[in-house]
Amino acid sequence: MTDPNLVEASSPAESPRGAPPDNHKERLADLRLHHSYRKGTHDIARDFYVPCMERASSYDRAVGYFSSTVYALAWGALKEFVLRGGKIRIVCSPALSLSDIEALEEGYEEANAERLRDEVERLLADPRLRKPTRVLAALVAVGALEFRVAFVGPEAREHRRIFHDKVGIFADSEEARVVFKGSMNETWSGLSLGGNLESVDVYASWLGDARESLRVDGEVAYFEKLWDGDFPGVKVTPFPEVARDRLIDAADPANWPSLIDEVCTELEVLEAARSLVTGVRDDERKLRPHQADALAAWVQQGRRGILEHATGSGKTFTALSAIDDALRKGEVPLILVPSKLLFEQWEEELRTTLKVPGEDGALLRCGNGHMGWRRNERLGAFTHPGSRPRVVLAMMPTAATTDFLDSVEQGDHLFVVADEVHRMGSPGNLSITGLQSGPRLGLSATPRRAGDPEGTVRLFDYFGGIIEPPFTLEDAIEAGVLTRYVYRPYTLNLTDSEQDDWDRLSGQIRQSYARDESARQRGQLRDGARVKRLLIERARVAKGAVQKVPLAVDVVREHYCHGQRWLVYCDTQDQLHAVRAALRSAGFDASDYHRGMGADADQTLRHFEVNGGILVSIRCLDEGVDIPQATHALILASSRNPREFIQRRGRVLRKFPGKRLAHVYDALVLPPDSIGDTVDTGLLEGELARAITFGRGAVGYGSVTDLERIAIRFGLDRQSFQQTGYEDDSEDT
Repeated sequence: MTDPNLVEASSPAESPRGAPPDNHKERLADLRLHHSYRKGTHDIARDFYVPCMERASSYDRAVGYFSSTVYALAWGALKEFVLRGGKIRIVCSPALSLSDIEALEEGYEEANAERLRDEVERLLADPRLRKPTRVLAALVAVGALEFRVAFVGPEAREHRRIFHDKVGIFADSEEARVVFKGSMNETWSGLSLGGNLESVDVYASWLGDARESLRVDGEVAYFEKLWDGDFPGVKVTPFPEVARDRLIDAADPANWPSLIDEVCTELEVLEAARSLVTGVRDDERKLRPHQADALAAWVQQGRRGILEHATGSGKTFTALSAIDDALRKGEVPLILVPSKLLFEQWEEELRTTLKVPGEDGALLRCGNGHMGWRRNERLGAFTHPGSRPRVVLAMMPTAATTDFLDSVEQGDHLFVVADEVHRMGSPGNLSITGLQSGPRLGLSATPRRAGDPEGTVRLFDYFGGIIEPPFTLEDAIEAGVLTRYVYRPYTLNLTDSEQDDWDRLSGQIRQSYARDESARQRGQLRDGARVKRLLIERARVAKGAVQKVPLAVDVVREHYCHGQRWLVYCDTQDQLHAVRAALRSAGFDASDYHRGMGADADQTLRHFEVNGGILVSIRCLDEGVDIPQATHALILASSRNPREFIQRRGRVLRKFPGKRLAHVYDALVLPPDSIGDTVDTGLLEGELARAITFGRGAVGYGSVTDLERIAIRFGLDRQSFQQTGYEDDSEDT
């Protein structure tokens, strides 16, 4: 029976579907093409994309973003295409924020040029995209590839639209054309011959069918209008010189063929590594592209490394896939977690997702009230190499004890997985890095320990560094994993007495720094514990600023609507109770949430999820709590630890049906205006570091511009103070 989806070739002498040509005289019309190709049913690149480029003399492509270009080429056929004189034209869009669009409307197209130059720099800095980008650069330099940039006109501003069309046109020397339209898997593995496109609809010019011919002619005319800048509502300009010059600087025109060969070889290795990790056998959840890419890169890295993935991007499920693979190999996963909440969540995931039986079967729990591992050398027997699948789940403080470390059967069969791996770098937990094991996998949105380079180095040495590339918050938002958000900072001042406390502690900190420096010069090293204690004590002055309570009421009164779900982050129990009482006095439904509530905490969360309202909490919402229904966050607990405020932002960015935009409000404590330029900038640096980080990831940059003006006013270097901060390894309250 003839496949109804198959388009017959124009000649009876046909090569097998997708087979490479014997010579370059074969035509596009010699191909047998389907009307559509879908991943899972077809190998789209092998069956369609590569065969078309092997016969084409030109390729026109409209893609979503400039960065998409590295995923838009049929790498397996690219070298021969260029060597026989093939030409590529690409229309792409820069990634524009609303403020960028406003700038362009005002005629300042430098914003567009700078954004594209930054994008070129980012691609060149990415270890896995550097070579593909240099190939693009070389093709631009030799005239085989030309870019133009498209963005919507001012009339579309209220819709915040971008040029995001995806159409491709292959043409050969006999003017036969193949048009395809469809989605692209824009990931590193999407470059592979087996994974470039997700699905496409295909139209061919030689079929003689009037409707088909009209579709082909229409898409060709559409692209030409785009290219010439004649399509209504879309402005198309040449690729900005500043970005093109940066590309040319990175080009190696003499060696581009060998660079293409290297890219194709790396893709083949990546595909082989990717096939080793297929993901958990779960009918409900499948690995997303960024998760599968990360696991493939981890395998390439010798099954060692740290996943630096944004909060809410699915690190746990990624690790479960690696654990499932390890169990198949007969290895013993040792999962380390820093908190009771994460312990309970991991136990549930192991039982439900991996179907690991309880302690009497294949799961041994260590810590969090479980002491059975100490009896009869059970931990040693459980971690001994063998055929029966077993998993050990342990609290980090338990795993750091001498009894635990001496009892574990160490060796290549042991697979160490550390969730919130930065917590393993604390002085109390660092002894775990003495464990001898085979595979190692760390998980954290923020693996670098603020103000603790020694702990960071020890962690990175043990796990093998970051698995490149990180999956940032911006990546997660762009991929649809997290929700876009609006950021609005509110400023307040310390009271006179609070300012006195801040200044007093600042003086003590300066004296301690001076003593430490003097000791270092004499060769008498100090551990800096006093300085860190003083920094934490001083930070609590800003965190507990009394003006935050009335500010919280004002923000809620201004923005809260019945049925919304707000998280309000406080620093201490006293502040929590004060904020809750003030909100209730103002007529708002506010409940508190903290670990001291016991079983009531779960009931409070369930009520919040179902009915909405305002949840006033402290640090127990930072790690592990998943409340995707939350739409608004008000951050009163100022922090100089990037991890804390990044996790707090992440809580409200989780995806949930119907949630299109999240809102983050932030209380910034600034020095009193009367002090002027003589102000101690320590307070200002910490607050602005957090605020600018928040603002950079948000929709629109207006708030960031205002904050940067404050930094300039006080002579602060934004790049330097954003690297400051310190770890507080005290137990969560």
